Amino acid sequence: MSAPEDRLCELGLELPDVAAPLASYVPTARTGSLVYTAGQLPLVKGELPVTGKVGAEVTAEQAAEQARVCALNAIAAVKAEIGDLAKVVRIVKVVGFVASAPDFYGQPQVINGASDLLGEVFGDAGVHARSAVGVSVLPRNAPVEVELIVEVS
Repeated sequence: MSAPEDRLCELGLELPDVAAPLASYVPTARTGSLVYTAGQLPLVKGELPVTGKVGAEVTAEQAAEQARVCALNAIAAVKAEIGDLAKVVRIVKVVGFVASAPDFYGQPQVINGASDLLGEVFGDAGVHARSAVGVSVLPRNAPVEVELIVEVS
């Protein structure tokens, strides 16, 4: 198995610049061997390509793709904190928030977009515990937001 950064290349993905915080927080916080990311929106070059509630303006498939972008942004934040993704021992937990229409119940399938990418990039170290939570609204009218807890060496 290749290193996580090699797998990103194999997937045709490039880590973006870490998004500037939208308020009073930092992109990551490290305590001991754990790195916590701030919630990551699916920003691409500072913009949200898709906005709205899942099950209304945004399809579950679109939202899953946006969750994948959130995970890529979170990986970029982790790399900025630790310098080398080969130091990732394990993705411990993923928390995904889905801005949901009142009758939308597919939050787990949406957050699979993030979980699947983490598995593709980190292999067995990408297997994690997870929460997928429906919410009424997210910052900037984003359809999804993802945060990670990562164990590092």
